[in-house]
Amino acid sequence: MATIGQATQAVSTTSALARARQRAAYVPDLLVEAHRVANTVIAGWHGRRKRGIGENFWQFRPYVEGESLSRIDWRRSARDDNTYVRDREWEAAHTVWLWSDSSASMLFQSTLAPVSKQSRALVILLALAEILARSGERIASPGVLDPVSARNAAERLATAIDLHRDRAVFPDVSQINRHSDLVLISDFLDPAEDVLEKLAPIAKRGIRGHVLEICDPVEEVFPYRGRTEFVDPEDGVKLTAGRAESLHEEYRRTYLARRESIADSLRRLGWNFITHHTDQPASTALVALHTHLSGVPGGGVREVSS
Repeated sequence: MATIGQATQAVSTTSALARARQRAAYVPDLLVEAHRVANTVIAGWHGRRKRGIGENFWQFRPYVEGESLSRIDWRRSARDDNTYVRDREWEAAHTVWLWSDSSASMLFQSTLAPVSKQSRALVILLALAEILARSGERIASPGVLDPVSARNAAERLATAIDLHRDRAVFPDVSQINRHSDLVLISDFLDPAEDVLEKLAPIAKRGIRGHVLEICDPVEEVFPYRGRTEFVDPEDGVKLTAGRAESLHEEYRRTYLARRESIADSLRRLGWNFITHHTDQPASTALVALHTHLSGVPGGGVREVSS
């Protein structure tokens, strides 16, 4: 995505193909990291639990006249004067669509962050796929992976990402059905009106959206001083500031106003907006996404800084 005043030093972006090859080279390592992150937050994850057809025990409840006698749990009923039925959990597979931006601006990594934005985005994407697959959900990625329900969904998604190397363009989401969940991970550095022009029509189709903004800490704090050259990683346009510190206040206002505008607009559309900084653990963003996807009350726009 094109940036708006992004404070970045030169990033090697010789071609989209070079970026794709670089990403493909470290996807296997990111998958390992994703498994580790998923395991740190897997406790407490539950699907949308209801009574119904399934394998897992849900609850005991009083027997109702007319029900099949085969459903009675005689051992539990023998404990008191009531007759109980053993209910099982309804396991409703649901499709969650996952997408992470792979454009040039996502390669940025400052000295304040341990990883690039793209690396962190892919780890969160694959870790979320791992957790969702364990809970029986279907995983998909627009233009990359058709819906699949399997324990190894994260591995299959990682393989599909390797095969579909040009994912910098915003995906075609026309195949996503109403009431599905869509998770979008990017730095969202386009002007707010451009971002909303893409997202608003999707929200109006009844798709539940969860937007995760990946931010390198220097992009928010703008720590630069003295003569500094800034390079737009998308088109190579350069800006040289004689006294970079003189741009600090205006830059901060513009950057934060863009974020606030996107977040407020998405909230009105019923979507969630989360900010994650790459100097923080990936698990913080994963927990926030988990909360929203689980439908925990108190959702809405949420910024994650720690």
